[in-house]
Amino acid sequence: MIVPYTNFKKQWLDEKSNLFKIIEKVYENGQFVNEKEVEHLEKKLAKFCKVKYAVCLNSGTDALTLGLILIGVKRGDEVITPPNSFISSTSSIIHIGAKPVFVDVENDQNINANLIEKAITKKTKAIMPVHLTGRVANMSKIKKISKKYKIPIIEDAAQSIGSKYNGKLAGSFGKVGCFSCHPLKNLNASGDGGFLTTNDKKIYKKALSLRNNGIENRNIVKNFGYLSRMDVLQSKILDFRLKKLNKIIKIRRGLAKIYFKNLNKKKLNLVNEKRNEFNTYHTFIIHTKKRNQLKDYLKKKGIETAIHYPIPIHLQPAAKNLKYKMGDFPTTEKHAKEILTLPINQYLKKKDILYICKIINEFHE
Repeated sequence: MIVPYTNFKKQWLDEKSNLFKIIEKVYENGQFVNEKEVEHLEKKLAKFCKVKYAVCLNSGTDALTLGLILIGVKRGDEVITPPNSFISSTSSIIHIGAKPVFVDVENDQNINANLIEKAITKKTKAIMPVHLTGRVANMSKIKKISKKYKIPIIEDAAQSIGSKYNGKLAGSFGKVGCFSCHPLKNLNASGDGGFLTTNDKKIYKKALSLRNNGIENRNIVKNFGYLSRMDVLQSKILDFRLKKLNKIIKIRRGLAKIYFKNLNKKKLNLVNEKRNEFNTYHTFIIHTKKRNQLKDYLKKKGIETAIHYPIPIHLQPAAKNLKYKMGDFPTTEKHAKEILTLPINQYLKKKDILYICKIINEFHE
């Protein structure tokens, strides 16, 4: 039996007729880069995330980079963030000349809000929680800190569209929310894509300008901006897939319940969903001290897995100049040795998850 980690082939077969219609219509209209066409999707994304505005961009990384600029982070400033995310969370800070200040995480892999205040200095200009795996960070605590010190929040919600904390959606807590539509995400483009969310009209207007080289109209350039537009074809594909997102989330949550019910919790560390959380399970992660052996065993049994992430950002060669070392963030480092990501894509069936559980439980006997 083969259980794939992703299944783009099935997605293609499922959507092929609709995608051909979308491609045909875009080519017939001849509008490949057109903000008015993309605006249709932006309005729907804003409504879905329950915010006033959404701005489509060409990646989640650009959403983070532009988001930092839009909330006023400048060269020499500091941004508090966890060290266990995808590299873009940190590289976006580096690219604008600011300094990432890492704070360790809790057992759920999200930033430990109780450690944030100790990391605040006069140079701190933003707090960037990462809603990892489809689970929103402790935003109640983080919002209180933000208000107390008057430091804006920029949410890295790349993995968490549709996720909730105390009934409030990811991307609606901070000054700016940043999302990825990478092919691996729950809302996935056919290539790179992303967007940012905000309730601030000034930020929204400036974002529209910055993503398009700072152009106000064909003749006036108000600011030197960037080229980070989402093309029309990607926006139409995402518009089509957004209609199915709630169903996809429901399927993933259902698969997660099967994992929780059938995996041997005496041998594994599973982070349960809290009452005030609504997790969308971009990934489903288990913790085991025999991670590498289990990964190899599952591969032999036809089960594909992944690791998110095996090397924390502070220990990456690129982060050498940040002067962090092994032992600085013990929880993050422990997770990096123990975490394993199991398949949870929407094309899996109950029998697939039960098979995975059976093999994992057998391994630990």
